[in-house]
Amino acid sequence: MNISKDFQETRKMSSTINNCEYITPKILEAISEGVMITDINSKIIDVNPAFEFVTGYKKEEVVGKKPDVLRSGVQGIEFYKNMWSEITHNGEWQGEIWNRRKTGDIYPEWLKIMSIHDETDRIIGYCGVFSDLSDEKEIESELKKRAMTDSLTGVSNRFAYSERMNVLLNSSKSHNYQHAVFFIDLDRFKQVNDTLGHVIGDQLLIEVTKRIQTLLKNKDILARYGGDEFVITFTDIHDSREAVYYGKKLVELLEKPFLIEGQKIYISASIGISIYPHDGLETEILVNKADKAMYYAKDNGKNQFVFYFDELKTDVKRALLLDQELRMAIKDNCFELYYQPKIDIREHRIIGVEALVRWKNERLGNVPPSEFISYAEETGLIIPISECILECACTDAHTLERKGFRNLPIAINISSIHFHQQNFIHSIEKILEKNNLPARKFELELTERTIMENERETILKLITLKQMGFKLSVDDFGTGYSSLSYLVQFPLDYLKIDRSFIQQICSLNDKQAVVDAIIQMAHRLKMKVIAEGVEQREQVKLLGKLDCDMIQGYYYSRPLPLKEFMEFLEFWELELEGK
Repeated sequence: MNISKDFQETRKMSSTINNCEYITPKILEAISEGVMITDINSKIIDVNPAFEFVTGYKKEEVVGKKPDVLRSGVQGIEFYKNMWSEITHNGEWQGEIWNRRKTGDIYPEWLKIMSIHDETDRIIGYCGVFSDLSDEKEIESELKKRAMTDSLTGVSNRFAYSERMNVLLNSSKSHNYQHAVFFIDLDRFKQVNDTLGHVIGDQLLIEVTKRIQTLLKNKDILARYGGDEFVITFTDIHDSREAVYYGKKLVELLEKPFLIEGQKIYISASIGISIYPHDGLETEILVNKADKAMYYAKDNGKNQFVFYFDELKTDVKRALLLDQELRMAIKDNCFELYYQPKIDIREHRIIGVEALVRWKNERLGNVPPSEFISYAEETGLIIPISECILECACTDAHTLERKGFRNLPIAINISSIHFHQQNFIHSIEKILEKNNLPARKFELELTERTIMENERETILKLITLKQMGFKLSVDDFGTGYSSLSYLVQFPLDYLKIDRSFIQQICSLNDKQAVVDAIIQMAHRLKMKVIAEGVEQREQVKLLGKLDCDMIQGYYYSRPLPLKEFMEFLEFWELELEGK
């Protein structure tokens, strides 16, 4: 806090305190900070209008009195001893101090006290200049509150949660208290955002918060940890049975439908629980263990609560090892592509192939794609992995050409994260140029959700990809619950019906009706249809009757490594020639 320049000039005019000519009344009145002048005995001899405004005291009420008329009692005797010691040795002191107005209100101010000297450098009095910090403190308090509060739900955020938990655990060390930490992740929340929009999603989070709050006691801690994740600490529980009670109540509360803007929305929650002090003595450890238990609950059926148990430590170790080995695999491109054919249902010819990534690691064994791909998407490693896959596909495309299989486009699954990178198109262009391959050798498969994100950006990218020569297909069609309008807007070539429809096509009439409708719609939009997950002869026959274009699935072949796949191709061609 700087003293006004006017006052600095005034100090230069000081000569003697007795005749008060050290400062002119006009300058004193013009100074925006509060000013108080005392004699050598610390008795007030003058104040300015700003002093009167801030403190509420008139000049005549304080002249002749000492400054302790303003003392609030917030600072102790030691504070004032140190302050005067510094003034004595250095000639001045400045700092934050709390004083009392005439009304009795206590307020903060930034105060600077300076010694006033005569021409012989003898101290003849003191001058204090101060600024009211009330507004700054209020703003500071509000900013701190905002920094510690989730703006959407109004409850604590993760930083405030950690702060409150640390205080709670410190006070619990000398007592025999137990606390239960619940880590909650909403099931199917992303689906709500994707289908109904973020406004509805936000309203749902607010309503979820309100329901959770109905279970809380005064000392319990609730925080929105991020996205659709919440953390609760139920304090001073008697035993684990009480935690079980809260777990059941939370599951029941959150599986009941939410009515938002006239729509019934159904979700549920996966909940992990850790107990203090049994599972840990620190906030980070307890939250981490509850988080691990939550993932176990989600991976094993959702809509349930699970207590942390020691076997989950293995999962933590595997996750660390997975990260290390995956990064090495990316560096050395240790991935292998398996290939599954796409069969033209009328001509019975192989007219395309899908590349499916596989990873075998010496320390982890055969790592399923469901494990390492999902981890890669969480960590952002999916981008370099996708580039590795395209590199592998280019190498294999050259091998297929040398063996005489020239007209066999390779379909590659594109991650949403990779697709929405700004340099996505540039990165695949570089790989194609490096391998001297045209884009027409490849087909890019994108999920419904991928192409529904950022519609304008998606349209521009798809048009560019089409102009480059890529074929484009929508993968897992029917699982996104999204608007069908994009099928008209986007330049798509193929539509792949999700296996969940195909598996029950022969046993459930409604599944057959849906598949029939999808095929007819796609054909009217000049797209060809691929049915994936075909495993039975009856499914092949029915899909033929429904006018499906292509079939992919175990009925013809499981995914094969390149060498075996080429043998399969040779056998298939011999079979066709034999017919």
